[in-house]
Amino acid sequence: MNHLNKGKAKYISVLALVLLLLTITLYCSASGFHTSYFHSFLTVDTLPLNKADPQNPKVKIQNESAAVGKIADTTIINKIDTLTYRPSKDALDAPVVYHADDSMVMDIPAKKIILYGKGTNVKYIDNQLYAPRIEFDQSTSLVSAYLVRDSNGNVISFPLFNQADFKTQSDSIKFNMKTLKGITKSTYTQQGEIYFHAEKIKKVDPDVFYGYRGQFTTCNLDTPHFSFVSKKFKFINKKMAITGPVHPEFENVPIPVYLPFGIFPLKTGRRSGILAPTFSANEQLGLSLEGLGYYKVLSDIWDVVLRGTIYSYGGWTANLSPRYYKRYRYQGNLSVDIQHLRDLDKSGARNFNVRWSHSSDTKARPGVSFNASLNAGSSGFNSSVPNSPQRNFQNQLNSSITYSKIWKNRPFNLNISGNHNQNTNSKLWNINLPDIGFNVNTLYPFRRKEVIGEYKWYENLGIALNTNVRSLSSFYDTLGNFFNEFAKNYRWGANHNVPITLSLPQVGSFQIAPSIGYVERWYQEKFVRSWNPVNKKVDTTISNGFYTSREMNFGIGVTTRIFGMYTFKKKSKVQAIRHEIRPSISANYKPDMNRQYWYSTQVDTLGNKGRYSVYERAVFGPFGEGRFGGMSFGIDNNLQMKVRNKKDTAADAVKKITLLDGLSITSSYNFLLDSFKLSPFNINMRTNLFEKISISAGAVVVPYLTNSRGEFINKMVWREKVALGKLTSANIAVQSQFKGGDKNEKLPMTNLQQNSQLNPITGMPLNEYQQEAAYINNNPGEFANFNIPWSISFQYALNYNRVPNGLGTGYKGSVTQNISWTGSLNLTPKWQIGINGSYNITLKELGMISMYLTREMHCWQMAINISPVGRYRSFNISISPKSGLLRDLKINRTRYFYDL
Repeated sequence: MNHLNKGKAKYISVLALVLLLLTITLYCSASGFHTSYFHSFLTVDTLPLNKADPQNPKVKIQNESAAVGKIADTTIINKIDTLTYRPSKDALDAPVVYHADDSMVMDIPAKKIILYGKGTNVKYIDNQLYAPRIEFDQSTSLVSAYLVRDSNGNVISFPLFNQADFKTQSDSIKFNMKTLKGITKSTYTQQGEIYFHAEKIKKVDPDVFYGYRGQFTTCNLDTPHFSFVSKKFKFINKKMAITGPVHPEFENVPIPVYLPFGIFPLKTGRRSGILAPTFSANEQLGLSLEGLGYYKVLSDIWDVVLRGTIYSYGGWTANLSPRYYKRYRYQGNLSVDIQHLRDLDKSGARNFNVRWSHSSDTKARPGVSFNASLNAGSSGFNSSVPNSPQRNFQNQLNSSITYSKIWKNRPFNLNISGNHNQNTNSKLWNINLPDIGFNVNTLYPFRRKEVIGEYKWYENLGIALNTNVRSLSSFYDTLGNFFNEFAKNYRWGANHNVPITLSLPQVGSFQIAPSIGYVERWYQEKFVRSWNPVNKKVDTTISNGFYTSREMNFGIGVTTRIFGMYTFKKKSKVQAIRHEIRPSISANYKPDMNRQYWYSTQVDTLGNKGRYSVYERAVFGPFGEGRFGGMSFGIDNNLQMKVRNKKDTAADAVKKITLLDGLSITSSYNFLLDSFKLSPFNINMRTNLFEKISISAGAVVVPYLTNSRGEFINKMVWREKVALGKLTSANIAVQSQFKGGDKNEKLPMTNLQQNSQLNPITGMPLNEYQQEAAYINNNPGEFANFNIPWSISFQYALNYNRVPNGLGTGYKGSVTQNISWTGSLNLTPKWQIGINGSYNITLKELGMISMYLTREMHCWQMAINISPVGRYRSFNISISPKSGLLRDLKINRTRYFYDL
């Protein structure tokens, strides 16, 4: 009976629902409601409006539609339903994503969830927690994490907590997911280069936490070699750490040196501040406080460093170094140095030096570049720089400023530069300003615009233009009045070169290339010497004006390549030797177009005469006199060997070894000369044996006999003996490098080469201290690589020249030999010794010798540098942390000695 009643009730309910839907459908049809609005119709309230009410939308629509003959009928307005609810008091602001590697226990009465497993983790907003055991209490919104040990007492996993950039490792963690506050025990964290450890840490907001019994260090070991210990501290994420009374510890041994408080900066990027000095002693200038200064950030583009050094004998130096950098545009730096040095015997001498470096990014203005490298100053500056033997030996200052432009889709390019060269010993200045070069790339005037097939031979006729306008001035800075001397000695000139070439098709194995050259030069003056018989001296006459001279040459050259190979037996390690010969020969003719600009004059009372050109003082020099009609010829050789590759087991695995990169002989023969028609032979050789020993050599051999005074006469040497000629000059250079350990390891640099590096955070170029810190980090132990157990490199140079004996009776041979070396040896895995030096074999004199002993101490470094011989002697002992953050925390002892 109950089942029947239930069936009837269900039937009545279904019938009522059908009737309701039918009624709604009929109402919608009667009111003009479309079925496409059925969903909206069911989900809105409908309230009848007063048709006479002026605010009735129907009345408004009717009034507005009457003008266009349309009447809109609507009797309803939409009103969105709202569903209001009240969240639970213990509800969170975001969902919690969790994972348990092993298992999960839910304690419903206590409203707790416990997760187990080594890879267990919980994520809430930007908070991530990893631990082998995590417990969540819903009533308090508290998450707890604990470490777990195995049966032997070893830790399986530590709780790890990450929030944005803040990461910690702890023994236990308790974190409130609503207030985002927490407390941890035995916690490790890192900010930049600093590692922190504290017994307890209380986190009060995402960026601030407080610690109890903490350690600060840059050593990444669990038990650090050194640290700064404080009972309480405050940590502000990425800004700073502030401590109460703090003292250092080494190997957990407290050092009784206390400071009332400590501030550890944690900000990355550039920050203004004081630059700490170092102490040193100089035999001539006294005790010194070196490098005291201030670093100032002026803007996102500019910063500046101001440094100074004070000496106990009354001297001082100052340096101002502003820098600028704009990403993708340009970068540069300026350095201005002033010296006022005073010793016990001499009064103070003032010197200055200015250095400027600028480079532009090629992407800023494609086709346009501007670069500058300026180094100029007083002639006595380098020799007076204290405690810098390398710079004291530098006697050349060079500068270059260059602007260049290449026109897009045009054959033109322009180059404007200014150059400076200064010899600090002779105090001679050479200034080249400006130097303008304008070039037109090779044009082919006979080529068709639309090419079908190959070019005709005459279509490869090309013509180009190379123009160079140069002005220069040379003077000595001892005369004073710099600008007057520059203007007084100012000279200019121009050189125009028009090469005409024709690239002919290859004829068999020969490549033929005819050429025509036209060169014209513009001069500022004529300089004429004449013998004055009254005063018995040479008088000079200078005629200023605009003068020109020109020269033409015609030539045709032929080149080819000849190959030969000798193969060995199959079982031989050497499979083949390949010889390549590259001969070349050319015929050239140059008419004598400048004979009128040459003259002869008496030069002494003995009646000796000299031949000179009226353009001998010209910027580009005079053209030579006389005709040339002859041949130039040469031959070059390359020798390679194929051997089986031991590292490759394949049957056809071979390796190429170059035995001789090049061996060339060149000379020329002038048919139009009366004597000495055959020019000297130029011989050059280069090779890199086994990719270990680099050898280069060169020689000049004159194929003529000599008289009793050693002068060459017009007789071939092979008429009397079998020889190529007499050697007048020769040179040979050998250098090599050997090392043990991993072949991919690189030897340490001997100087800092970080100028082009940029700070990865700020984008600004690294300053001097950042460069030093980066270099030390990359090369532990200061200029030492302990991964290389030993290394040795050497360079040997020999030069020979045939020079007059000084007595006027003949010639003699002058030989100079020099050898230099660098070596290092690991005494133990942590101790390394090295030596650098040079020796002049000819004079039997030692050059500057320097030795070092360095100790690798993980997070610290120790280096002892000694220069025991030479004019500049010194020793230095330095112990400091490797971290750039603590670079000023160091022990340094430096002494310099000079031989006047």
